Parts: sequence; C-alpha cells; structure tokens
Amino acid sequence: MGVKDTAQTKAEPNNKLSDESVPSPKGKESSADQATSQEQDDSGASLDVIFEILKNSRRREVLHFLRERGEQVSLGELAEHVAAIENETTTDALTSSERKRVYVGLYQCHLPKMDDIGVVDFNQDRGHITLTEKADDFEKYLNRTEEEAEGRQWYQYYAAVTVLGAMVLAASVAFSLPGSIVLGLFSLVVGVAGACSVYHWSVEREELDSE
Repeated sequence: MGVKDTAQTKAEPNNKLSDESVPSPKGKESSADQATSQEQDDSGASLDVIFEILKNSRRREVLHFLRERGEQVSLGELAEHVAAIENETTTDALTSSERKRVYVGLYQCHLPKMDDIGVVDFNQDRGHITLTEKADDFEKYLNRTEEEAEGRQWYQYYAAVTVLGAMVLAASVAFSLPGSIVLGLFSLVVGVAGACSVYHWSVEREELDSE
C-alpha cells in the first residue's frame, strides 16, 4: 500500500508538467488566426485592385468628390457632380437623361464594386456614400492615373499623321518622285493612321466596358 501511494505521488508532478508544457490546439489556432488577420490588415489593397478601380474615370471622380466633401453624400448629389463633369456643364444645366445615365451606372456597377473592395461604404437602401480609411491606399496612385489619362491627347496623334501626309505630298511634288515611291509612302501614312485609330478605339472601348 505504501509503495503504491509513493508511486502515484511521484507520477503526479510529471503529469502536471506535461500538461503545462503542451499548448492547447485552440490557443495555437487563435494565434495563427490573429497573425493572418494582422497580415491582411497591414497589406492593404493590392496594386491590381487599386488600378482596377482607378482605370475608370467615374470611379476616380467618386473618390475626388468624396475626398473634397469629407463627409457622407447622397447618391443623387454624387451622380449630378459626375454627370456635370462628363458633359462639361453645370449641375443646373444637366438634362434628366444625363443625370439618369450616371445615376444608374453608379448605383448598379461602380459603387457596389467600390463597396465590395472597401474603399467606400455604400448604403444602397438609403443612397448614402461615405469614404473609408482604405481610400488612403488609392490616394498616391490617383493623381498618377489622371496624369496618364490627360497626357493621352488623341488630337496630337492625328495631327502628327496629318503633318506626315502633308510632308509626303510636298516631297512628291518637289522632287518629282516616281509613282511607286509616292504610293508606298502614302500606304505608310494610311497604315499609321489606321494603327492610331485601332488603338484609340481599343482604349475607348475599355473605358466603356468598365462603365
């Protein structure tokens, strides 16, 4: 009897030490989950997401307007502002169709997408939009995207093609170039003009598709 009690007494500290040394699975999972959440919070929006949002002019105007106002705005107010910029007019001079077209586009497409990403908080039932803290991730890329859009002036491309064509015509007259050479040069001009047109069309179509 005494030997058995002594054996049990010696075994108890070992069991206690073993229990304390092994962390519970629940505690390990909680730590991993916390670490993963922390990594997601610190990473912010990815560049792909940022440029997907900023490639569209309407979404850029939404961010600009919300940043300038610094408070919650209504969908009607936001749609009027964006429509006025798109049509190069004032909000008072907008037609009902111009307002409606932008309103529907924002309500059905752009604002839900921005809300899913987390850059805005869009209450569809009440028609209220608020900028979130995540918008700070987009700020430094916003001006860069607009500068690229403004720098793409299509009239410059077509003006260059026109000048090239005029130079070919002047050279053919001044130097009495053979018809085959003149035809080849004009074919080159037409090819350049066609390439510019195709590129212009592709860019415009991408903008329309994103709207």
